[in-house]
Amino acid sequence: MLGNEEQLQAAVAGRDARFDGWVFLAVTSTRIYCRPSCPAVKPKREHQRFYASAAAAQDAGYRACKRCRPDASPGSPAWDWRSDVCARAMRLIGEGVVDREGAAGLARRLGYSLRQLERLLVAEVGAGPAALARAQRAQVARTLIENTDLPMGQVAFAAGFASIRAFNRVVAEVYACSPTELRAKTRTRPAGGGAITVRLAYREPFEPSNLFGHLAAAAAPGVEEWRGGAYRRTLRLPGGPGIAALTPGPGYVEARLRVADLRDVTAAVARCRRMLDLDADPCAPAEALAGDGVLGPLVAKTPGRRVPRKADAPEYAVRAVIGQQVSTASAATIAARLAERYGETVEDPDGGLTRLFPDSSALAEADPADLPMPGGRKRTVLALAAALAEGRVELGPGADWAAAREQLAAVPGVGPWTVEMIAMRALGDPDAFPLTDLGVAKGAASLGLGAGKALEARSQSWRPWRAYAVQYLWAATEHPTNRTPAGPARNDDQTREKASA
Repeated sequence: MLGNEEQLQAAVAGRDARFDGWVFLAVTSTRIYCRPSCPAVKPKREHQRFYASAAAAQDAGYRACKRCRPDASPGSPAWDWRSDVCARAMRLIGEGVVDREGAAGLARRLGYSLRQLERLLVAEVGAGPAALARAQRAQVARTLIENTDLPMGQVAFAAGFASIRAFNRVVAEVYACSPTELRAKTRTRPAGGGAITVRLAYREPFEPSNLFGHLAAAAAPGVEEWRGGAYRRTLRLPGGPGIAALTPGPGYVEARLRVADLRDVTAAVARCRRMLDLDADPCAPAEALAGDGVLGPLVAKTPGRRVPRKADAPEYAVRAVIGQQVSTASAATIAARLAERYGETVEDPDGGLTRLFPDSSALAEADPADLPMPGGRKRTVLALAAALAEGRVELGPGADWAAAREQLAAVPGVGPWTVEMIAMRALGDPDAFPLTDLGVAKGAASLGLGAGKALEARSQSWRPWRAYAVQYLWAATEHPTNRTPAGPARNDDQTREKASA
């Protein structure tokens, strides 16, 4: 994970923000750890130590820098573009699994013994699951301390601490001040009205147009909406329903969260980050695509495109099937009808959200008459929902991507396009490539890149970042999904021939 020592030294000397979240600089003379880009005066080389995670630095006795706030840096991109057991474990830890089920529960989910998993994570990131979860609890606690007026006891409970004593001790160790002192120093004001506002960091460059354009264009009324410059949607969280409102800002995305159970803040933040691909390293796909004579200039013109995903992988899988061979508007309308019929109700004091998208168990029992689509697609929707409900298809953050592809392909009616779209938009596979997608075909044709086998052959040079190449192919033709909406989204104005959302 840490890489070449000379490269790390150069990153620190140049205050290279591209390394933030990849590696953490600890200073032995001050016992503080920082981002590589920290503006503070750099220590002498003999006082520098490098760690692969904030948890590892904290475990070694270092405190977070108050100037660059290294624990709030974007997560390592490795956990997004890898599917090995360590990457899957890190994604699950980010969802708060250790807080809810313990380290042993995490190991069981992954099919490993706790001892094996501990050894793998320590070798990879310098800390075991308990230490990684502890660091995450500290970060969540600071978020709640600084962005809400909740009593400290509720903050401790919401952040996942087992006791007030543990909460006070960890905050003091990580931030060198008490929770009360930390709140007194904050310059932000609580959002009020029961909402929690969090700033989601990302690595520059960052192009938000296709992200928010896709999410708004495919929004299912009642489940999602574009309102007041924000993409808003309901979330199915472990402790109950939630609502997230995501607004692109200068250097961050603002997330305004409402949760039924404060312990779900961790999971809500993790899902928002994954939905917007905020932990990506935009330089890696840019370098891979730069050598292509056609895509290279497009990447240079609009750098930092991310892959728009969905917050709920099973939901997206079902909606991908619904969207086969129909317009984005039609697919969104069908999804809204299913939510109205089978989804749980949600109260939204800030907008027009009314329902959660129904879970797989509810959809598996749906009346085929409620599915306004051809008979073959009805059977596919019901079969996929049953497979998801029964665990025969696993698409969560801990899923093995190769196994998930095989499981999906075994569902009658789920073909290559659907598998690739789910791999890209739900699993987060950066090399997913829906070759037969109409938007991909139109974009490739407009750029003179060919089609079919010719395009497949051309795409081999884009690996392992073909999902990012898809964003430039989609953007090659004019469509509302390619730009951030200027006002409230209107699903009836969007007419993409095949849903790719």
